[in-house]
Amino acid sequence: MNTNTRTTFASSFEEDCYKGLTSYPKYLLSKYIYDKKGDKLFQEIMELPEYYLTRCEYDILEKHSAKIAGYMDGPGGFDLIELGAGDGKKTKLLLRELVAQKIDFNYLPVDISENVLLELEASLKSEIPELEVKIQQGTYFKTLEKLADFNTRKKVIMMLGSNIGNLLHKDAIDFLTNISAAMSDKDMLFMGFDQKKHPQTVLDAYNDPTGVTAAFNKNHLERINSELGGNFDIDTFLHWETYDPESGTAKSFLVSKIDQKVSIESLGLEVHFDAWETIHTEISQKYDDQVVNWLADQARLKVTNAFTDKKGYYKNYIFQKK
Repeated sequence: MNTNTRTTFASSFEEDCYKGLTSYPKYLLSKYIYDKKGDKLFQEIMELPEYYLTRCEYDILEKHSAKIAGYMDGPGGFDLIELGAGDGKKTKLLLRELVAQKIDFNYLPVDISENVLLELEASLKSEIPELEVKIQQGTYFKTLEKLADFNTRKKVIMMLGSNIGNLLHKDAIDFLTNISAAMSDKDMLFMGFDQKKHPQTVLDAYNDPTGVTAAFNKNHLERINSELGGNFDIDTFLHWETYDPESGTAKSFLVSKIDQKVSIESLGLEVHFDAWETIHTEISQKYDDQVVNWLADQARLKVTNAFTDKKGYYKNYIFQKK
């Protein structure tokens, strides 16, 4: 066990890695998995047969885009602010519908990855040239601080991919409360929530047999090696997934297969791992209507509509301020 005594850091990546690896139990924040390699691996994950989430939400947007666009539209048009835009594959279904209906709106995709945003901007200019796009690089929380500034007309805040599931319920309530505080009565929140289902289906989605998910999870260690001067031996760590059907919480871990020490040069840190010691890297929360309504109520929001896929695996909810 290490003692956290360092107080100055060159970046938030350094600081968060230091805090996580000197805590007990150890953890790393999932947002740092995403760099150029991490983005590519996640795009591969979304194509895996076991990873049902993308296909289910795509099915929802393909079938219901016209109706969803109608809910989004408002007098004087609106600003569509998407948190965690990614590659925009699903969003483009909705964007094309909005453009086809000649609805007045601006699209502001937000993502922590500048690489993903630049690729999205280029693809949208090619595929939907009529669209007004203003990319916003940064974290959700920094974006939330600026949301209230968009107050000249209706704003629609959108979050696809069940990214809310990366937050524990307490943190999800705080996150939704911040969104609610930035909303007016005319604004709308459109958000995806992965639903509870057969536990094996959930486990398979985060632990595919080809090892793509494992490589994605281990990319955090790759980044520490390349950017912070770490010497993690990636092969000595095992990707492991758990799922608790009672709480609906799926957790990803990296497990040290041996007793070992890892040095991280830029942090001036040596980290000891016991054999089979874990690093918690991600949670993926699953929901039902009761939990979603409870979260909304705690954040002074209300569910006004919802759309689901044919299997009922996934839902996109519309919220308004309570």
